Amino acid sequence: MTPELTALALAGLLQAVQLVLFAVPANRDVGSDYAAGPRDSAPPRPLSPRTGRLQRAMNNHFEALILFTLAVTVVTLSGQAGAFTATCAWVYLGARVLYIPAYALGLTPGRSIVWGVGFLATIAMILSALI
Repeated sequence: MTPELTALALAGLLQAVQLVLFAVPANRDVGSDYAAGPRDSAPPRPLSPRTGRLQRAMNNHFEALILFTLAVTVVTLSGQAGAFTATCAWVYLGARVLYIPAYALGLTPGRSIVWGVGFLATIAMILSALI
């Protein structure tokens, strides 16, 4: 497996970890009856600020993962994977790992900087395949 595909597989596992990191406190925040129900109405209690940040971080990774998957697919299928794209893939993954605590702790502007690093690494992978 290429380093880019390994990073993509680990990014998928990271997404699963983020789901758990959000789901556990969210169930505590809104109550198990609401969490297990059809959620046809607003929750009886709001999410705590940190749980809300964990939810937003998780959703942000869903969005970023789409573009990263595209980048890995393009460089892999075009046969243009190499040291540069592998480095970009690992930078993306590292940034996404750091993004979780940065967002959960409300670190500003750190969260945005970490996000930007991951985004630029992804864009660099795509551009490298086009050059």
